[in-house]
Amino acid sequence: MSTFWQRTLSGTVYVGLVIASILVHPLFFGVLFLGVTMLAVREQHILLGSSRFTTIGSMLAGGLLFAMAWMVFINPFDYVALLLIAFCYAALLLVLFVAELWLKAADPIRNWGNILLSQIMIALPFALMNVVMGRSKFLLLALFVTIWVNDTGAYCVGCSTAKRKNGNHKMFPRVSPAKSWEGLFGGFVFALLAGYIYYKVGWFAGFTYPLAAALVFALLIAVAGTFGDLMESLMKRTIGVKDSGKFLPGHGGVLDRFDSLLLATPVVALLLYLL
Repeated sequence: MSTFWQRTLSGTVYVGLVIASILVHPLFFGVLFLGVTMLAVREQHILLGSSRFTTIGSMLAGGLLFAMAWMVFINPFDYVALLLIAFCYAALLLVLFVAELWLKAADPIRNWGNILLSQIMIALPFALMNVVMGRSKFLLLALFVTIWVNDTGAYCVGCSTAKRKNGNHKMFPRVSPAKSWEGLFGGFVFALLAGYIYYKVGWFAGFTYPLAAALVFALLIAVAGTFGDLMESLMKRTIGVKDSGKFLPGHGGVLDRFDSLLLATPVVALLLYLL
């Protein structure tokens, strides 16, 4: 199978699973993204060269954090189970930190930093998706669609302007040579158009100023998503790898597919809290 068809098929499956998990049932969403969270944490630890023990422990911790958020914002009834998961999460982190006394690693502080980074930079943004889902499944769908539309718009405009005589203006050529300022603002325009559509179909009907909320929502996702992508690119450039993994044929790893969420989800969760 050619690379093009490989990318098309795996990309279609990825988009289909994400949309189905959001629209079909909260349990489907929870199970799918519990796995995605743990795989993303695993990828980051592998990139950072963590030990097998630290990687597995941090994966389990990330899964517990996601499960806690799911129970709080989507299924907030079983408080006994929630407290048990919270206790297990805290205990597991404590074990991971104290275990460095016996593991005799050359740089235990780096291992501690890797654990904290994976929980804050990877697991927490995925967990905060439950905040958005708890408010409205259509808002979570809009989060993903805006990221996809922004990426598509940035790519199309960036490729078009690159054909000019003097090319286009690169944003951070050291981090991501393909990204340009023209593509950035082109993506913003596409995202704002998507925001207007959300307003027209009624996804923001519950807000005091629905049109303004929809446009701010879309623009913030486009900005935060772009910089989340750049953050992951910086990490890969620093380590010296092209992709974070080989999870999706032709698309790279889990982090390569969900990197825009690393900043976009916390920003949306905060926006929903403020609104």
